[in-house]
Amino acid sequence: MVFKKVSLHMIWPTLFFIVLVSNFALYRSSLGISILPANTNPVVLGSLIDLTIVAPILFLAWQRKLSWKSLLTLMAGGLIVARFMIPMQYLAPFKTLTLVGFVMEGAIVLLEVLLLFTLFNYLPEIIRIVKKNPIPLLFSFSNAVEQKVRKHPIIQVICSEMLMFYYAFSLWKKEPKYKENTFTLYKNSSLIAFQVMMIHAIVVETLGVHWWLHDKSLILSLILLVLNMYSVVLFLGDIQAMRFNPLQIENDRMYVSLGLMKRMEIRWEDIEEVIEDRSILEKKLSKNTIDFVARDFEKTYPDVIIKLKHPGEATLLMGIKKKYEQVAIRVDDSVKFKEVLRTKL
Repeated sequence: MVFKKVSLHMIWPTLFFIVLVSNFALYRSSLGISILPANTNPVVLGSLIDLTIVAPILFLAWQRKLSWKSLLTLMAGGLIVARFMIPMQYLAPFKTLTLVGFVMEGAIVLLEVLLLFTLFNYLPEIIRIVKKNPIPLLFSFSNAVEQKVRKHPIIQVICSEMLMFYYAFSLWKKEPKYKENTFTLYKNSSLIAFQVMMIHAIVVETLGVHWWLHDKSLILSLILLVLNMYSVVLFLGDIQAMRFNPLQIENDRMYVSLGLMKRMEIRWEDIEEVIEDRSILEKKLSKNTIDFVARDFEKTYPDVIIKLKHPGEATLLMGIKKKYEQVAIRVDDSVKFKEVLRTKL
């Protein structure tokens, strides 16, 4: 039964890549060109249908995010892909149609730019709201943005990047102040030491590989340099976000995060059960469980697994939202944390 589910799930990406590869091979390989008929218009029209209708539907079925907005965006992207995939001598009769894709994508980009202007226009007011809010900054900033600017993937990504740069560069002269209702997640682990080691490895790799690639491929070396610099900033921001955002207990909920990678609000009324049985905690976590466990070189297990009455939404890196049925948590002071949970439930 499990094998059948996995097989069905893999059908969509397989068909999606078959459509793309077959159309690419048709126009960009000697074999494909050799089998093209004298009148290529019907073949090109079929390829346009594949790239603007079939491929987008397969991709959305793969991602399980069927919506008209996503479909129109992908259709416009398919027209642009067709413009670069199909040689102009074959595409000439349909040139006007492919230009529609550029117009549609341009309109979408314009709308997203307007959204960004709206975000930056409200930014001073958002900062004032955040400063007055007692909940952790990772949560208060996102909540304030959602109050002032409508939800949109580009806004979520930009806000995630703003938080990353804020934590990476703005808090090094400050020390985190922990309250009685907060619990740290990282002090009894070597996670921060591991991340510092990764930063050192990236810096050394950048110095060595960048200069080696510089003479062979300037563009590739610059891309690698930018990616490595971004990785360093991400690790620095993640370290600081972990230090300055402990798990926080409030009257109606708790706020739990593990750096910039994931965060979640859990209302007390949404908790069905708190599992403390070691035989369960030491088992492999299921896919519908999000874990807030600072993992390092040693094997670690959660202190509790919180089973929710209904799937709760967690925010991952880049503002991606995903729902989970269970939450695994490990804190530095597990005894006190369990006592607080019992009093709240």
